Parts: sequence; C-alpha cells; structure tokens
Amino acid sequence: MTPPPLSLYVHLPWCVRKCPYCDFNSHSAGSGAPTERYVSALLADLDREAQRAAGRTIVSLFLGGGTPSLFAPAEIERLLHGVRERFDVADDIEVTMEANPGTVECGAPAGYRDAGVTRLSIGAQSFDDDALRRLGRIHTSDDIRRAVEEARDGGFDNLNLDIMYGLPGQTLAGAEADVKAAIELGPSHLSWYQLTLEPNTVFYARPPEDLPDEETAYAIQDAGAALLHAAGFEQYEVSAWAREGRRCRHNLNYWLFGDYLAVGAGAHGKLSTRDGVFRYRKAANPLQYMLAMEESHAGGNDLNPIPDNELLFEFMLNALRLNDGFAEALFLARTGLSRRALEETASGAIDRGLLQRSDDANWKPTDLGRRFLNDLQAEFLRDSQ
Repeated sequence: MTPPPLSLYVHLPWCVRKCPYCDFNSHSAGSGAPTERYVSALLADLDREAQRAAGRTIVSLFLGGGTPSLFAPAEIERLLHGVRERFDVADDIEVTMEANPGTVECGAPAGYRDAGVTRLSIGAQSFDDDALRRLGRIHTSDDIRRAVEEARDGGFDNLNLDIMYGLPGQTLAGAEADVKAAIELGPSHLSWYQLTLEPNTVFYARPPEDLPDEETAYAIQDAGAALLHAAGFEQYEVSAWAREGRRCRHNLNYWLFGDYLAVGAGAHGKLSTRDGVFRYRKAANPLQYMLAMEESHAGGNDLNPIPDNELLFEFMLNALRLNDGFAEALFLARTGLSRRALEETASGAIDRGLLQRSDDANWKPTDLGRRFLNDLQAEFLRDSQ
C-alpha cells in the first residue's frame, strides 16, 4: 500500500471555560494551565512520533483544542521549532491554529505568525450576543470583529471563521444575519455547521427547549448556502466553504483518508503500513498524559489495526462528506480493499438514490445524499457490523 500524505495533529486541551455543547477533550484552565510543562511533554511525544514518520514529509499541522491561543507565542514557537527539528516538513506546510476571540492576547496574532502559524481559525460561533451567552461563550460580537482585525494586522491572510446555526431561539432571519456578518469580515474560509447535541455534554443532558425544528434548519441551510455562493465561497464539504485556493489542506487530508500523527492529551492518530491501517490515541487526561511523557511511558502509543469492515465505513464516514466525493482509485489505494467490496456495500445507497458513480469511476453523494448524509453513511455502517 502506497503511504498517503502525512499530517500532524497537536492537541492543546485547556479553555477558559467549558462550553455546554462541547464534547471535545477540553478542560477549564482554572487559575492557569501548566503550559510550559505541557509543551515539554509534547516535545517528548514528538520524539516518538518522529520514529513513526520514518522520513515521510509532514504536509500540514493543526493546533487544536481546547483553546490553543491560551498558549503564549513563545510557547507555540518552541513547539513548532521542535517539529521542524524532528520531521521533514513541506516547504509550503499549512500550519493552522485555533483561537477564540478574547483569548488572543498572549502577544497578539503577530506573535503566532512569527512563530510559524500560517492559518488562523477563529471560533466566532455567532454574532448575536444573546446567542453567545446561551452557548457559554466568553466573547462578544465586538470581540470577534476585533480579533479578525488584529489577525489581519498581524499578517494573516488565510483566516477561517467557525459559525454555528440551529442555535437556541434562532430564527431564519437571525441565522442569515450571522452569515452576512461573517461574510462582511472577509475571511478566506468559513466552517458553517449545525449545532448538535453530543453525549456527555450539558446540552445533551439538559437540551434547550427552543431549538429550531427540522424545517427551519433546512430553510437556514438553503438560505445560508445562497448567501455564501453569492459572496464567492465554494462549498467543498458538508460544513466547509472556501474562496478559491483556500481549502483547508489539513482537513482535506482527513476527509480523503490520509495519515496523521497525533500528539497531546486525547489526540487520535492513523497510520497506513504494509500490514494494514492502524489507529491510536493518547491518554486523555492532561495530567496523566504529562506524567506518561515525563516518565517515558507509552501514553497510548499502541497501534490498533482497523478491521476491513470498519475500514470501509471509516473511509466513507470521511470521504462522503466531500461534495466531489472520491475517486475509486483513491479508495483502493487508501484502504487496500477490493473494488468488489466497494460495489457490494454501495449497492443499497445507489438503489436509494443517495450515491452515484460516474463513468470515470468517481463516487459521490447525490443531492439527496448530501441532504440526508447520515442516512447515506448508515448504509455502510450496517455493512460494517
């Protein structure tokens, strides 16, 4: 099996406060996170991951969280310098860092740009201050605008905004206002996605009573898509909209079933070898993770093979999110599975009008399949059990 492109994900787990809808491995910083100690643990972890890279080139790097902008630029610079010392990195490597408005004050965005970050992803979520309050966010709409202005002043021309819809009490007009406000700030990329109630979150345990119904959510999708298209954004994935040349290369590597190394508390990795495709994850608790790195323990480094039936489902879970779908040749190369396995498991989705195969062997969701993506993906989940 030819190795696919290789990315690196770094998890920075602390936030000022945990949001009630968030199911990520994030922890309230309290009186202050041990950021310097954590960076040292990440560097120790990178030593091990470098052995897995085996000379392969890192094409993208993503600093996710949590709230990475709680780390000072000097700490991010130390981390990124450590990456370059240990790995071959592409000359044009994309380095994304997540940041929340109100937490980019450890030295201003210019400091992160100087440290080596090339792309900033700002968690705006909404421009309605009441909606932000109900979401548990610590910033206001003015903070978002200020963060974007400071990012541009700091040299960032590759800028993503995260925006959610389907918020408690949100109307169609309110959702449209959020999209318009985001467009006015001129980002190069928008991640625009529906609020979902994930297990192990406050919202899941105590759902807001005034969430928009399904009909309103569909109307919001259609209206927002029209606004984004008119503004020059292209939808290339379920929740990803980009200006020309500004697709997120790191996320595309996920969706096209590339490989990714993982460092940090709770981080997940995936590696393809001659023996198959493997996944692994690091210890989720930040303290346990740091102790494991400091004591030279494995800390979740064991590779676990992905069985063939799960492999097909995991590929589809990612690739079917893309509007353009995937080339059959890519499926064969990235999974090592047969064309027959693909055709047999896809037959039900084709019969239901959710999936189509073109004459040039490209598979992609139909319009109906994009609208009912969960149903399309479930066709492959059923065959994986």
